[in-house]
Amino acid sequence: MIKRDDTASLDRLLGEVRSCRVCAADLPLGPRPVLRAAASARVLIIGQAPGTRVHESGIPWDDRSGDRLRDWMAVDHATFYDETRIAIVPMGFCYPGRDPRGGDNPPRPECAPLWHEQILALLPKIELTLLIGGYAQRRYLGKAAGSSLTKTVTAWRDHLPRFFATPHPSWRNTAWLKRHPWFETEALPELRRRIAALI
Repeated sequence: MIKRDDTASLDRLLGEVRSCRVCAADLPLGPRPVLRAAASARVLIIGQAPGTRVHESGIPWDDRSGDRLRDWMAVDHATFYDETRIAIVPMGFCYPGRDPRGGDNPPRPECAPLWHEQILALLPKIELTLLIGGYAQRRYLGKAAGSSLTKTVTAWRDHLPRFFATPHPSWRNTAWLKRHPWFETEALPELRRRIAALI
């Protein structure tokens, strides 16, 4: 049972995170921390950082990558955004800017060390954490992460039942998915089964 004090503590902490300005000088569009959580959530999504569309809307995964992620999880829009069931706490809470070589910059390095431990301590019901992309996988799997994202995701069974490692659902990764059909035929059915059991 979730205590009222725990919920109030989480609400206060989320308010602090949303007011965070630690790396404001390094954010091209300014700070707008984007995350969602409730003490009752049983599934946690840890991705990378918001893109420009999410920065504008303030809604996590409010883009084509989010459409693919919801398909991977086999959840509808309403379920995905029900924070009492699914918490969303990215590695970086604000849009980090554009990488001149293409794509977005990595998540700001300040966010996870500053906030994650505090937030996760107030999410006692989490049973499954989706680690989306290499940044989340390296932080949370540590030495158990492979030398590449492909190696880490290929070993997805080794990280269960606590973690489920996936590539980023960006459409830029369509070629990766075509080269690794086992992800859709083997990994995703198990991911969907576990999520359905928890939500």
